[in-house]
Amino acid sequence: MSSSPSGPTLISDVPGLPPRLPTLHKGQAGRVCIIAGSRGMSGAAVLAAGGALRGGAGLVRVCCPAGIQPVVAAAEPCLMTVGLPEDADGRVRGPEAVRTLDFDWPSVVAVGPGLGQADALPEFVAAVLRRFAGPVVVDADGLNNLAPLAESALADRGKRPTIFTPHPGEMARLRAARGWPPAAEDDAGRLRSAHEYAAAARVIVVLKGHRTVVATGTHAYVNTTGNPGMATGGMGDVLTGLLAALVAQGLPAFEAARLAVYAHGLAADHAALRVGPVGFLARDVADLLPAALAEASRPRIGFR
Repeated sequence: MSSSPSGPTLISDVPGLPPRLPTLHKGQAGRVCIIAGSRGMSGAAVLAAGGALRGGAGLVRVCCPAGIQPVVAAAEPCLMTVGLPEDADGRVRGPEAVRTLDFDWPSVVAVGPGLGQADALPEFVAAVLRRFAGPVVVDADGLNNLAPLAESALADRGKRPTIFTPHPGEMARLRAARGWPPAAEDDAGRLRSAHEYAAAARVIVVLKGHRTVVATGTHAYVNTTGNPGMATGGMGDVLTGLLAALVAQGLPAFEAARLAVYAHGLAADHAALRVGPVGFLARDVADLLPAALAEASRPRIGFR
């Protein structure tokens, strides 16, 4: 562990999954609600849900526009699905959709993959943050829509854990919404950018990319797993679902984020060896998550 006067305390340890009691049932293994998808982007919802299932969540419910609900439901029989009101372009219709959501059921909500952008969606994402009493993971178009309302929405969150998972472009939009200049794109600049935003917004930031940074207002972790073969669509969606699943199983948000990025990258490293360094898919990584989580947690993982 090391620290600097002006930056976060850097840590390198990766937590493991806690052991499961033999009596555990699916209702005790975490309930993940994923709000995702739009016309033409059903895959984002499916991949996020796959990450959550492979990450060990007991129950996963995908809330998506009604028009793509049959596609999402057919893609994975282990999922539950809810069709949300949609606009003429096949995106979630914000005000009506908020009233449709059941905020009492989930342990964790993940919002954003494949949502698209529309005039009503910023307030929709903000309403999810304001109304859900538990941890929320915000990714992709969840971040793009939320950016101009992030300060006001987060002010109502209090101490409820909130995790933002931007790629560099989304991070730039979040910074611009606060009136901040773009950050440098080298390792030091990425660390500083993630830490600055986490401290100001009181969220956990997972700044994706080579050497993904996980930052809070006081601490940061720089990931060491992963490879260039991950540069393909859907990888971030799988990470979102995995992260939500780990939080749903009881890991504190900062610990869950570190384990998620480490195991996600490790699964991709296994995929590069098994499939090839180029051309493996996000769904391949999702399928290898159980083995990666077991390896990351060894010897702690197991049943007692």
